[in-house]
Amino acid sequence: MASFFGCQGGDQKIDEPNEETRMDWWRDARFGMFIHWGLYSIPAGEWKGTTNHAEWIRTTAEISLEEYDQFLDDFNPVEFDAEAWVKMAKDAGMKYITITSKHHDGFGLYDSKTSDFDVMATPFKRDILKELADACEKAGIKLCFYHSIMDWHHPDYLPRRGWEKNRSTEGAEFPRYVDYMKNQLKELLTNYGEIGVLWFDGEWEDTWTHEEGVELYDYIRSLQPNIIINNRVDKGRQGMQGLTAEGNFVGDFGTPEQEIPDTGLPGIDWESCMTMNDHWGYNKNDDNWKSSEELIQNLVDIASKGGNFLLNIGPKADGTFPQESIERLAAIGNWMNVNGASIYETQASPFEHLDWGRVTQKQINGGTRLYLHVFDWPENGELRLGGIRNEAIQASLLSAASTQLTIRRDEDALVIELPKISPNEIDEVIYLDIKGEPDMILAPMNADSISNH
Repeated sequence: MASFFGCQGGDQKIDEPNEETRMDWWRDARFGMFIHWGLYSIPAGEWKGTTNHAEWIRTTAEISLEEYDQFLDDFNPVEFDAEAWVKMAKDAGMKYITITSKHHDGFGLYDSKTSDFDVMATPFKRDILKELADACEKAGIKLCFYHSIMDWHHPDYLPRRGWEKNRSTEGAEFPRYVDYMKNQLKELLTNYGEIGVLWFDGEWEDTWTHEEGVELYDYIRSLQPNIIINNRVDKGRQGMQGLTAEGNFVGDFGTPEQEIPDTGLPGIDWESCMTMNDHWGYNKNDDNWKSSEELIQNLVDIASKGGNFLLNIGPKADGTFPQESIERLAAIGNWMNVNGASIYETQASPFEHLDWGRVTQKQINGGTRLYLHVFDWPENGELRLGGIRNEAIQASLLSAASTQLTIRRDEDALVIELPKISPNEIDEVIYLDIKGEPDMILAPMNADSISNH
């Protein structure tokens, strides 16, 4: 059994023989696509005059099981193209895709032999996950599955929703539901090739216990020893921050949701999952889209703190991505085509705070390459990197590596002379090679922080 582990900046502790190599690809990837898709895409967030729903619509709109089941007859995403989806992810610079094999409503996007509440019960009758698995393998993208522990459809899942007054719990046995869930997970882990991550959710209800989380973690690893499992398999998550509490909780990484921790999560592998607008599933009335600039700078901010960015898409009922999502993926891809080296295989910044942007780093022969992500271009044409003792080797724009920039030392700072105008207003990246590992000058403690002991 593995304990919750990891380390910001790359010095991970090893709890089992293959843990370091098992996590390597994920730590190097930094950027993935989240996909929330299911029957809830059909009402598209709207129910009886209200328009603020999405993947939770069965509960937020209090739709009876019988009424919700009628969506099966309407699910026919004839425009779904697995290769097109995977290409958009790859072109955006994403290295993995995490899709909802089953969300809280219990509907499966694959051909499940343990349930008739799946895609094969719809007019579409195509195994969506199999098509995605084939497309991901062809494109060199890691396929990962989100799977909900909570299940509003299965008769043995408890508790019922508080508003389901007429749905009896008589005869319901939660252990039988757990067996059902394990059978579904076995299908997912034996029929679709090597899976990169199992991303659990819905663990917070009282029926799920720490002991069950530990047992499920070990069961999954018995089926695919190299798989990565998030911390929501267990009961140790502390709120939306995703940080796992101290103790013997299982899970390989933390899961901040809709936020970026101010200082990262030192000592922990973590991944921020975030929507492009306000909903995970498709909501046709949600026009509150984050700009491409914000999404790119979020990616950089997360990487500079040692985390991964899992950016969500909510496909429409016909199987296509919303046009706004497509446009933002393309913009991110254009930036990543030039600057991807400053994200992939990097570690967290050695600097606590920089007024002008963020820093990522990676080791090179004889030293360290610092990637300086400049969000706010200095008006005086000089980029100041304070609090570092190392000797500089060279600096250049990542977008024009043949153009060397002048570097000088000014007391505790390295100062780089820049062009007067930024070539990229969102984030122009400068690489600075230094000798050795970063040798930082710690800020002096103030009087209040000095101990008398």
